[in-house]
Amino acid sequence: MKTERLFFLTKANADIIDITGELRKAVSSWQISDGILFLSVIGSTAALTTMEFEPGLVKDFKQSLESLFPYRADYAHNLTWSDDNGHSHLRSAYLKTSIFVSVSNGALDLGTWQQVVLLDFDTRPRKREVVLKIIE
Repeated sequence: MKTERLFFLTKANADIIDITGELRKAVSSWQISDGILFLSVIGSTAALTTMEFEPGLVKDFKQSLESLFPYRADYAHNLTWSDDNGHSHLRSAYLKTSIFVSVSNGALDLGTWQQVVLLDFDTRPRKREVVLKIIE
């Protein structure tokens, strides 16, 4: 197993970053032919998923999140900690903080319009850490 850590600066408030290029670089540098790439973002207010990373869908995704988990709702978490990021924790819990991507012939097994994205839901900019582990 090989491990690498990638770091990304986020803008917060449902910032969505395409990290596919960085993942491809890692797989290439490891010279992996076939395996499983496990990704995990550290923290309880972020998530990882795949999507078509294009402006219209990014906007639609953010609007969907706001409909499901509105920023200004009355969350018990906010009352408990005198905080404003209850929605961030809920978004992360529903989308999850880790995913697997298979690797075949040295390439990520992703569709033409499919990218791996990091989502930051917190209410302030963050330096996010994504841990990569490859199993050959």
